[in-house]
Amino acid sequence: MGLRAFSPLRYREYKLLWLGGSFGNLGFWMDEVTRGWLIYELTDSAVQLGLVRGVQAIPFFLLSPFAGSAADRYSRKGQLLLALGANALIYVVIALLVFSGEIRPWHVYVTSFLVAGAQVFQQPARASLISDAVPRDFLTNAIGLNSLMFNTARGVGPALAGALIVAAGTGGAFAAQALFLILATACTLPLASTPHASRGGAVQRESFFRSILEGWKFSWRSEAVRAGLLCATITSLFIIPFTTLLPVFARDLLGVGATGQGLLLTAMGAGAFISAAIVASAGHRLPRGILMIVSGVLYGVSLVMFATSTRFELSLLVMFLAGLVHVYCSVLVMTMIQSYSPSEFRGRTMAVFSMTQALITMGAMGYGVLTELASARWSMAIMGTVGSIFMIVLYIAMPSARHVK
Repeated sequence: MGLRAFSPLRYREYKLLWLGGSFGNLGFWMDEVTRGWLIYELTDSAVQLGLVRGVQAIPFFLLSPFAGSAADRYSRKGQLLLALGANALIYVVIALLVFSGEIRPWHVYVTSFLVAGAQVFQQPARASLISDAVPRDFLTNAIGLNSLMFNTARGVGPALAGALIVAAGTGGAFAAQALFLILATACTLPLASTPHASRGGAVQRESFFRSILEGWKFSWRSEAVRAGLLCATITSLFIIPFTTLLPVFARDLLGVGATGQGLLLTAMGAGAFISAAIVASAGHRLPRGILMIVSGVLYGVSLVMFATSTRFELSLLVMFLAGLVHVYCSVLVMTMIQSYSPSEFRGRTMAVFSMTQALITMGAMGYGVLTELASARWSMAIMGTVGSIFMIVLYIAMPSARHVK
């Protein structure tokens, strides 16, 4: 099984994509710390910490349809290179602004929007290239291996950013992020520029809006793709945003402070790492449909358990469980969407998937409102329960989704 996990790396195109993704994800996770630290240094405002992240949801809503259509009608390699290069340039600019002392809060907001916009164009192009780089029997393993790399970067990137901020300030951290994006671009350059099925086909003759509409229609007609997107919608809106309330639980309810919050996230990361390794090893054997839905139900249940826990040790265990089911749910959703989307539609279906990620911001707002009206415990328990109920409804309403392999 271990050999099976790394089998996708035998394919040259996937190996290049995986290496590029490794560097790109390090830059992404470093940015999670560096950008927040910079805006807090400039404004000393906790509100603006949330706003600078909220700005990044806008491109996912506005640009995802165009990014997916572009990936289906033009060179996916070219689109990925442009997006990576744009990200690298943005990090270089903000590093120079910090070093020169000219940085202002509005610079942080504008670059935050631009970085998110570049990521919107990266995702459908990269996902489509991965699907083309390995045989279908290895696709789940390949996506699981990507998730393993993503969760490794999630542990290394923030720690590296923190160390660089101490040693060289936020300017040094942004300079390192630019370097990682340059390396990601260098790994992408040798990819073969093979045309995909849609080039020269009907999608080339359609307008952008017509091709976007056709992508949405296909996503709804295909039961496997529709099930995956509905699962992603439910978890993104009701379940995944629960981390918004972790500071409240760590400081006020469990009394473990910032260190305890870090341990909670570490426990979740450990669960995510293990499940990603399992998917990478045995992905081809997993019953993807039923496991995706059951994991979504358990994800919601784990939130209810966390909400009712008064012991830190139990909360750590529940966070480990949440990490396990989070990866099973998210990786299998991506695998189903990519497996059941023909090449000419794959960019557009992955763009629809990217749009569901923007729902996390809306879900976080829902958690905040419920906390104001009731309490953090009730907020998390309600959202987790609603998420689980919707996943059960999906199980009942789409019986064919249970049998997707």
